[in-house]
Amino acid sequence: MSEAGDLATLDSQLSTNPMAQVRIPTPLRKLTGDQEVVAAEGTTIGDVLTNLDATFPGLGERLCDEQGNVRRFVNIFVNDEDIRFLEEKATVVKESDEISIVPAIAGG
Repeated sequence: MSEAGDLATLDSQLSTNPMAQVRIPTPLRKLTGDQEVVAAEGTTIGDVLTNLDATFPGLGERLCDEQGNVRRFVNIFVNDEDIRFLEEKATVVKESDEISIVPAIAGG
């Protein structure tokens, strides 16, 4: 295959498997090797969460409940928009998106 063909194939693979940047909160960084930002593959938040758990075992159970729903005390934002006001786990993710996982803080 020509170099141009190889580049076209690579470009095609990259466009079908976007790698969004995910900001990891401090309490969960022990699961990501102390990385503050990790790249995660997926076209939806659900895909990203699945791939995060595959890459960093234990992360998924801290973010989602037994039914696979995002836990109530976990907030996930795509470019500063809460996914609860978008399409929840079906929210579409692009390579240029920044995803932030923010644990809810309670106080009194």
